[in-house]
Amino acid sequence: MHELLDKIQNLKNSEIKNRIDTRLFEFSVIKNQPIDSIFKELCFCLMTANCSAAKCIEIHEYINEGFLNYSEIRLVNKFKELGYRFPNVRSRFIIEARQKISQLESIIKSGNDGHNLRDWIAKNIKGIGYKEASHFLRNIGYNNYAIIDFHIIDLLVYYNLIEKPKILTKSKYLEIEEVLKDIGNKIELNLAELDLYLWYLETGKILK
Repeated sequence: MHELLDKIQNLKNSEIKNRIDTRLFEFSVIKNQPIDSIFKELCFCLMTANCSAAKCIEIHEYINEGFLNYSEIRLVNKFKELGYRFPNVRSRFIIEARQKISQLESIIKSGNDGHNLRDWIAKNIKGIGYKEASHFLRNIGYNNYAIIDFHIIDLLVYYNLIEKPKILTKSKYLEIEEVLKDIGNKIELNLAELDLYLWYLETGKILK
């Protein structure tokens, strides 16, 4: 672990810290924006499973308000036009999630703690599991979540901090999250910060 901690500390002492801090600030303002902006972020997280994050960012920015008002057929066609990988199933998930906007707004504005909110999202929004729910909450300003995807898993495996799971179940997800919390505590980073540092180490990018 010491080698990994040293690499993260070096990044904290570099210009990368400013870039990560800027991105986290951008996330932090979304939670207090109107529910339409929050819902569009949910749509982004619905899009990203098994897809390139950079490609999803490009398509998400292009469609923008369409996530709020396109019909399912129009969204499918727009996804196809833009080269999105899963136009049919993800369009259906987005349209179904749109029917729960008012419930989503209520639970976010209620001050419900993040863990209950994550459970609600994973249980009630089709196409969203623990990873995507964590991604969504991180992206709207909740700092106690990391997105445990194959980039993060491969990095932790490389440093012998975990064994590569065959299936990322909820219990395994939470187990790996505890490993990340331990790393974060050692280097004084919350999970949202740590996630971006680890993602940069693995990919050389700071996305969302």
